[in-house]
Parts: sequence; C-alpha cells; structure tokens
Amino acid sequence: MRIENGLIMKATAGFYYVRCPDRKIIECKARGVFRKQKFSPLVGDRVAIDTDGETGTVAEVYERRNALQRPPVANLDKLIIVSSVTEPSPNLPIIDKLTAIAVDKEIEPVVVFSKADLKDTGELVDIYCRAGIESFAVSSETGEGIDRFREIFSGNVCVLTGNTGVGKSSLLNRIEPSLGLATAHISNKLGRGRHTTRTVELYELCGGLIADTPGFSALDFESTEIILKENLPFCFPEFEPYIGSCKFVSCAHMGEKGCAVCEAVRNGAIPESRYESYRLMVNEVKDYKEWEHRTDPSGTCTK
Repeated sequence: MRIENGLIMKATAGFYYVRCPDRKIIECKARGVFRKQKFSPLVGDRVAIDTDGETGTVAEVYERRNALQRPPVANLDKLIIVSSVTEPSPNLPIIDKLTAIAVDKEIEPVVVFSKADLKDTGELVDIYCRAGIESFAVSSETGEGIDRFREIFSGNVCVLTGNTGVGKSSLLNRIEPSLGLATAHISNKLGRGRHTTRTVELYELCGGLIADTPGFSALDFESTEIILKENLPFCFPEFEPYIGSCKFVSCAHMGEKGCAVCEAVRNGAIPESRYESYRLMVNEVKDYKEWEHRTDPSGTCTK
C-alpha cells in the first residue's frame, strides 16, 4: 500500500519514523536506491512510503525547500535564535551569522533575547527590528514576551538554537510545562536524560513542530554552513534598499568609494554592529570558491 504525504519525524540508526496523514507513526527503512545515490532522507522530509500498515519503506522523498547539515533537518520555516541579554552576554557576530545562514536558505530568522528581567533589551531588539528581522525580549521568570514566543511555533516547523545557559529549556517549559525539560537536559517526554545522543526528532509544540536537536549547538550550525561571498550582501535584509545604488556595479560593500551600503552605515540607517559582522563574514569566505562547496545528494553542503 502506498501512502503519500508522510512526514519523517525521527531518524536513527537507519530507521525513519514517518507520520502518516492519519497521524499514525510507521517505522520505515529507506529504499536501497537512496544508498546507491548517496542520498539520505532527513527529519522534516515529506515522503511517500510503501507499507503493510505496520512497517514500511521510504519510497520517495519530495523536493525540499531547504536543508541543514548539522543538525540534519529539512523543510524548516523558522530558525529561532535565543540569546540571553546577560549571563552569558550576547555574541552579536554569531547571532548575525546565524540570521544570514537562515536567510540564505530561505528560512525566516527570529532573534529572541532571554532573561529580560535581568537587564534592558531595548537596544539589542532594536538592532534586529531595524534590520527587518523579527526580534523581541522574553523572560521565563516574569512571563514577558511568552505569548509572542508561543505564537512563533503555530503552523511552522522550527529549530531552536542558542548556546548553553541562554534559557532555551526554561522558555520551552514556560510555554509547555508538560514537556518537563530540565535545565541543560533534554526532554524526558522523549525518553532521554542528558544530551548523550545527536538524534534529531520533531515533536508537536503550540500548533507547530519543533526539531529537538540534542548535542547540536549554535557552533555546530554556524561552522558547517557556508555562504559564498557573492551571496552575503543578500543575506542582510537591511542592505537590500541600497544594493544596486553603489557607484560601481562590482561593489563588495567593504569600504569602496561610492558604496551606498557604507553610506547607510555612516548615517545610521544600517546598524554598525550588523555591518561589522558582514565584514567579518566576507573575510572568512573571501578565499573560498564555489566548487569547493559541493552539494551532496542529501541537499547539504560539503567542504
């Protein structure tokens, strides 16, 4: 029996757990042809399966909108970047790199500043709102921003990222107490204790789906996804009104004469911290060539 429109909810040890339209979960193996093509189905893939009703085979993987390498997950709607306003202090270059990667992959970035009860977040939130990126403050202690945080998930497939200690678990507990997330631990609901596994799994949250990515950090994410130099200006939404208005068509927006982007930075239209992150990213990739970043059949970029 062929079932269309399945969704891979979990992948581990060569098995794929596919949610069918009737919401039943069926354990599947992948077709042998995928291995020959060096193609790996990912959590988040929309698939067709052949099944006897109890077990099955992933027969077809529908075209992906996007995919990440680490964590390995596909068809994301939003990347939620959580940074505490203090303890630890925010690292703006890493936040900016994550937002740029998301834009490059046509994933909507959302920047959330936690622990708003400990320090004012206004200046930080303003940087990203001015850049055209949704951003707001939250506090798991006072409840500030919690309703807005909850609304992010509705109807979307999301990944939550942020370094240890920024309060991701506390925020998830606040919007869905039944998860029982312990600080710096993974969900007991999913049958695990500490982050001893790197298995990715989707689970339902606030009318949407969130990718549970234990063992993967923001560092994994930003160190494995490469944006080519020529694409970088388009990964900063606040640059868009000025691209094309520079004196020279070949302008790289790195301080050239007549650069409209640089002028916008000087007059305060583009936040200086965002522009400095752009310059750092350009310098990181300036010697890379497109052929050095091959896309494998699973849809991820390899060095």
